[in-house]
Amino acid sequence: MKLRQWQAECIDKALEQYRSGNTHFMCLATPGAGKTMMASTLAKKLLEIGNIDLVICLSPSVIVSEDFQSELEVQTGKRLDGKLGSNGCSLTYQAMLSLGSDFWALLSEFRVFVIFDEIHHCAGSGAQNANAWGERIISQIQGKAAFTLALTGTPWRSDSIPIVLARYCESKRIRCDYSYGLSKAISEGVCRTPRLTLIDNDQIIFKQGNERCFYGSFCELLEQADCSYQNLVENEDLVAYMIGKANKKLNQLRMHVPDAGGLIVATSVAHARQIHGLLETRFNEVADIATYLEDDAISIIQNYKQSSTKWIISVGMISEGTNLPRLHVCCHLTRVKTELYFRQILGRILRVNDPVAGEGFLYMPAEPTLSEFAHRVAEDIPKENVVSFDSMPNPKSGEPKSSAKVLELDSPLELSLSDFTNHESKSDTLACGDSLLARSYEATLNIPGRFKSEVLSFTGTVFA
Repeated sequence: MKLRQWQAECIDKALEQYRSGNTHFMCLATPGAGKTMMASTLAKKLLEIGNIDLVICLSPSVIVSEDFQSELEVQTGKRLDGKLGSNGCSLTYQAMLSLGSDFWALLSEFRVFVIFDEIHHCAGSGAQNANAWGERIISQIQGKAAFTLALTGTPWRSDSIPIVLARYCESKRIRCDYSYGLSKAISEGVCRTPRLTLIDNDQIIFKQGNERCFYGSFCELLEQADCSYQNLVENEDLVAYMIGKANKKLNQLRMHVPDAGGLIVATSVAHARQIHGLLETRFNEVADIATYLEDDAISIIQNYKQSSTKWIISVGMISEGTNLPRLHVCCHLTRVKTELYFRQILGRILRVNDPVAGEGFLYMPAEPTLSEFAHRVAEDIPKENVVSFDSMPNPKSGEPKSSAKVLELDSPLELSLSDFTNHESKSDTLACGDSLLARSYEATLNIPGRFKSEVLSFTGTVFA
């Protein structure tokens, strides 16, 4: 496969830097741009010119690790399964923690090229401030690998700890050796143009006991009422309206792209299953579910990748780095609200697999933080009309509530505390077969640590 222009430029710059004596290279490229193929081709070139003996790739999840291994093997023509006679391996950061001294001795005995995918998960400038993954990189890889390559699409952390191996300016901005932003990726047809729809409601009834309060927006509701964002995204009327809008758009896209798919990111396993039932009862749609409670979630995701099934529902397993290029539409219904996670979810629908890049459609509630993130994406692409608003219909037509099945909601959004899932109740735990701890793990899967939510500013190759 022919390299994209940015991939070829990045590889040339990395090789030049390695030849000059610098053994580490950091690449920032927007999610969906093709970092996996770029890194795999760079590994191939280093093997061909005889600069390395082995390749080790580290990434944040099993499915990304498997995709990276496949691409490395395609590009290099060599096995990277970690078995006897192979030329390396692809592992998760978590698996790295259980590796013994025999494994790490390879970096002293051979010339090893180490690839770090989504390096922002690994923090620390030294043992005193490193997280577990960062500490292992500092103690076992830094200064011992022949060459290292760090990849990221979202170089943020919300704590004050620097990203491991990264270089920073006096202004505390991270310095990247090569950068490729979303605006350029769109102009070159590498990524789809994002279309972000913020959904709101101007007639909200919030019931608490015998009290009924009225609010004119989700922002007003969340600021003034005793209502959490999780309560909001679990409200069936809002969920049904968002999915209705997204399903209508997906049906339109599938008239021209028959295998176009949609992703719904839920807030918990119980929430994912409720959404699955709603899709079936209200929209007559069958969806795949990929959560840690499924027997083989990785296979479900891989099978979805090759099928033409319309919808897949997940919590945290389809987010960062997961390669599902047939995804065109997404409903953002997770309670996680960091800019890093927002942009990673958006990246799932921006990967191009068609001759024409087209557009990726993200639907989400008009919650203040998410609205701010959406407008920051719009600032990155000044020539495009990225953000639009949609207001849920009010009950003026007199049509029955069942009209929600045809993408209308003919009553004001009505919220009641008694209607929401109580995630700490014993009955909920027994019904779902998972504990509160397990649900918390699933909700933050692939998002270890805390991340910075701020504007990514462009000043040459320096990023905030």
